[in-house]
This record gives sequence, structure tokens and C-alpha cells, in this order.
Amino acid sequence: MARRRAVDERLTHPRRNIVPDRGEGDEAHRIAVFQRMMEAVGGTVEILEDVNDVPASVATYLRNTNRPARIRHGSDERLTSLPWHRAQTLEVEEGRALDADTASLTHAFAGVAETGTIVQLSGAANPTTLNFLPEAHIVLLEAKDLHGSYEEVWGRLREIYGPGQMPRTVNMISGPSRTADIEQTIVRPAHGPKDMHVIIVRSL
Repeated sequence: MARRRAVDERLTHPRRNIVPDRGEGDEAHRIAVFQRMMEAVGGTVEILEDVNDVPASVATYLRNTNRPARIRHGSDERLTSLPWHRAQTLEVEEGRALDADTASLTHAFAGVAETGTIVQLSGAANPTTLNFLPEAHIVLLEAKDLHGSYEEVWGRLREIYGPGQMPRTVNMISGPSRTADIEQTIVRPAHGPKDMHVIIVRSL
């Protein structure tokens, strides 16, 4: 019973873990740290001032990486409301990922500067399959959702979902899929996208 009470107390009153200084700072600092950490593991980062430039950015990324001008995203209103007509050559589809999809676009719940990590929640708005099935995963991250540490993200989740509640799945993704299981040689992809591209839109 004592152990159960201890667990209940921990869940009811969660304590913050150690928070590294690396991600602490203003928005510009968090963006710089996130970009450095993401690029260190093979991802790429682009910074925009206006969210309405995202469609053109997506089209340019696909063209520069020699991929079909086709993207799939979920029902997240921040993605469906983008001015896709600005990228006239881009074919935009909605729903969970299919085997034929070569690129996906998701909206991140949050970012963690200290490790260059994207935090994704499962659901129809951003189906989990979009994170892992297509060859290229493009992520829209709003700078206001970029936090310095994991502890801040967990705190935000608890505030939104309430005590003892969580989304079905919380995925933390740091760069494209890779492995070094064979002779310590990095191979991409392993069990997910070959490329990961994060578009950060600065706060107004």
C-alpha cells in the first residue's frame, strides 16, 4: 500500500526533473539551439517569418530533394487553412499516410530545444502514420511552441489534458530515421523517414 500511495502522490503532484541550461533563453536562442541539435543528427531546418509562406516552402523543399510535387497532411486546421493555392504545382492530399506517399506534412504539438526534438500527438489531426511511413517528413513548428526542455512540454500536456490523462501516443522525434547496428556505420533510413525537414515559423 505504501508503494501505491507513493505512485499516486507522484502522479498527482509530478516533480520537475533536472533541466539543462542549454535550451534556456529567449525565442531566438531556443531556435538556434534547436536548429543546431536537429542538424547534428541529419535533419534540416528552415525559418520563416510568415506561416502563409509554408506552401511555397514545402514545394521548394520537394523540388530541391528531387521528390514528386505531392504532400499529404492530416485534418489539422493549421494545415488545412494554409494558402495552398500559392504553390500551384503542388498536389495536396489529406488523411493518414499511404504506402505510395513520398512526403508528409505534420503540425508539431511542441519542440524541445535542448535536444532538437519534435513532439507529436496521435489523432486524426496529425495521424501517427505521417510521422513514419513517407520517405520525407516535413514538420511545421510554431516558435511559440518551441520550449527549452522536456519538462515544459510535459507540463503543457498536463495542463491541456488534465490530471492522469494523456493522448494515446506521444512521439518524440529527433531527426530522420537511422541506425548504426551494423559495424557502427550510420545508415538511413532504418524504421522511418529518410529525411526530416522542420519549418519553424517565428512568433509575431
